[in-house]
Amino acid sequence: MSARIRVATLGCKVNQYETELVRQGLQRAGYEDCRENESADLCIVNTCTVTNEGDAKSRQVVRRMHRDNPDAKIVVMGCYATRAPNEVAKLPGVVEVIEDKRELPDLMSRFGVIDVPTGLDGFSGRHRAYVKVQDGCLLRCSYCIIPHVRPQLTSRPQDHILDEVRRLTESGHREVVLTGIHLGHYGVDWNRNQPRENWIRLAHLLRDMCEIPGDFRVRLSSIEATEVTKELISVLKEYGERIVPHLHLCLQSGSDSVLRRMRRRWGTKMFLDRCQLVRESLKKPAITTDIIVGFPGETEIEFNQTLETCHKAGFSKIHAFPFSARRGTPAAEMPNQIEKSVRSERVSVLTDVENHLRREYYDSLVGENLEVLIESSKALCSSSSPVRLPQMENRKQPTIGENQQTQPPQSSDQREEKDTSNHLIQSRETILRGTSCRYAPVEILVASKPGHSIDVGELAQVRITASDGEKLDAVVVEK
Repeated sequence: MSARIRVATLGCKVNQYETELVRQGLQRAGYEDCRENESADLCIVNTCTVTNEGDAKSRQVVRRMHRDNPDAKIVVMGCYATRAPNEVAKLPGVVEVIEDKRELPDLMSRFGVIDVPTGLDGFSGRHRAYVKVQDGCLLRCSYCIIPHVRPQLTSRPQDHILDEVRRLTESGHREVVLTGIHLGHYGVDWNRNQPRENWIRLAHLLRDMCEIPGDFRVRLSSIEATEVTKELISVLKEYGERIVPHLHLCLQSGSDSVLRRMRRRWGTKMFLDRCQLVRESLKKPAITTDIIVGFPGETEIEFNQTLETCHKAGFSKIHAFPFSARRGTPAAEMPNQIEKSVRSERVSVLTDVENHLRREYYDSLVGENLEVLIESSKALCSSSSPVRLPQMENRKQPTIGENQQTQPPQSSDQREEKDTSNHLIQSRETILRGTSCRYAPVEILVASKPGHSIDVGELAQVRITASDGEKLDAVVVEK
């Protein structure tokens, strides 16, 4: 019987990528994923330390792994393991703590992996595949602990990344998301002491990636506004059929005085200028962001400046976070910490602003043709002939309603939604749900016709017919 593994991941897309890399490496050595109710021989826990809560959740996961798999060896990796290795090593069942992600090939070798992977062959359980292109951050934002646990700037070789994207798209993934600890610094570690004409940057990687044949699209994860250069925007425009018109630009605050206390590298004018440049170059791009409210010393005037900046930027989505003092960062020791009730109230106000801006942006997309990654499907049952909605080959994909009980049959003049992943159904219409190229959720009602079905996990061309501010409604457009 093969050895069994169980993995758990907390935190960011980079962590999720690295867990999958270790998992696939161990599978090469004969390890198999645990089935439900089976005990594992080896558990891998990839931790997060971006907040104090991340530390606590990481400890909870390790303890739960030990309780559910009492005889398993537990290996802990990730940012919490790097920041507090001695603390992690004392947790029950832990046999090894990986303090540096560069040790992952050695870890896999110690567990019998001979052919250590340089990239992924697929991304289990996900329609979109994350591709890590770099690691490390050199900045020292006053609220962030990550540069202390991932300080080494390291870019992956371009040929490894391109080969990985080829394998992922060949295995059926129709969207790849480029991610990193500081995505916009891809290539910076190679460029030191090099003439500018020899520099390698994210734009060069993107251009080469877009030349890979196949039916797939590329999305960038979080990036700093200063790194959305004219060169990068030019590539986004040139390959608009391949790169989605969506940028997640980290604002953190819309007040210049707060940005200075945060030790950010730019002010609101530069940020807004860059948003304007993107809008002048791309058609109705989606611009999303992160904002921390209630940063130490934030006044009502400064908070209102943030609201004003959000309106000017016209974000389509805002991830609003109340400030959480992270031990070990300068911000945690700053005076004038904001009370929790005030932080919560400001998050609520900012959320109202986000709802308004999102509705305005979604309304602007009505009548547009967009590309949607189909992520789930449900059938509306009727008295027609039984059919089975197609599923992507070679990859088990979750669908909405996967754990729902089957309801009793209804009369022919009634319709009900039923899960389509495991059951034959009687169907004339199907609801497809997915994410558009502009990062908006889309719902599509399609008639079931022989030879005209759309697979979950595939890309579909649609026309937006309506918006309710939360999602877009659409109909399929023939390619």
